[in-house]
Amino acid sequence: MTGHHSWGYGQDDGPSEWHKSYPIAQGNRQSPIDIVSSRAIYDPNLKPLVISYESCTSLNISNNGHSVMVEFEDTDDKTAISGGPFDNPFRLKQFHFHWGTKHSQGSEHTIDGKPFPCELHLVHWNARKYATFGEAAAAPDGLAVVGVFLEIGKEHASMNRLTDALYMVKFKGTKAQFRSFNPKCLLPLTLDYWTYLGSLTTPPLNESVTWIVLKEPIRISEKQLEKFRMLLFTSEEDQRIQMVNNFRPPQPLKGRVVRASFK
Repeated sequence: MTGHHSWGYGQDDGPSEWHKSYPIAQGNRQSPIDIVSSRAIYDPNLKPLVISYESCTSLNISNNGHSVMVEFEDTDDKTAISGGPFDNPFRLKQFHFHWGTKHSQGSEHTIDGKPFPCELHLVHWNARKYATFGEAAAAPDGLAVVGVFLEIGKEHASMNRLTDALYMVKFKGTKAQFRSFNPKCLLPLTLDYWTYLGSLTTPPLNESVTWIVLKEPIRISEKQLEKFRMLLFTSEEDQRIQMVNNFRPPQPLKGRVVRASFK
C-alpha cells in the first residue's frame, strides 16, 4: 500500500501519530488553530465574503470512515465563494463535520481556547487557476475552507434533512444519493470572519488552505447532534466503533497572523 497510510482518531492512529506518515504535520502552516480574538488584526481591506450557492447541485452523502460528507457537482463556478481575501472564485466541492462525544469538545478551531461541540467545513477549490481538485489541493493557494461553529440550542429546521439521512451512511464506506440540498441554509446570518493561511486538518495535511472561520455560530438541537454520534468509524463487518471526537487539536501558530473582517 504505497502512498496510502491508514490513519484515524484512535490511540494508535490519531493526530499525535500522523507526523510519522505525514511529516508536514509539523509544518509551519498547520490547521486548526486557536483563534485569540484580541490578537486578530482587523484588516479594512478584506472584502465581504460573497457566497453564491444559488444553483448548487448536491450529489451524495457518504461516510468515509473519518466523517460524514456531502459532495457537489463542481463543473462550473455557479456554486462558489468569492470576495473576502480572494482574487478568484472558489468552487464548492464538499462539506463535512467534526464533532465530539460531549458538548465540551468537537470543533477543530477554538476561540480564545473555547471549543464548540461541532464544526462544519465547506471545502472549495480554485478552478480558475487549477485544472482539478487534486491539483488545487497540492497548491499553496488551491483551497478555501469555510469553517462554521455549531452550538447546542433550538432545532435547526434545515439541518433535519441532513440528520435524517445519516442512518443511510451509518457504516464506513457507505454512500447514498442526496440531491438538491443547498448548504446556504447552514450559514449564519452574519458573515463576519477570521482568515489565516493553514492546511487540511486530516491527512495528507497539505498546506493549501486559506481558512475563513465565521465568527457567528449556528445552533442545532441536542437531538440533531446525537444523530451524528450514531455514525460509525467502522464498516459493517467490523467491531463497531462510534464515530466521535473526529477532530484534530489546535496546532502552533508559528508566527502566522490571523486577520479579522470586523472590528
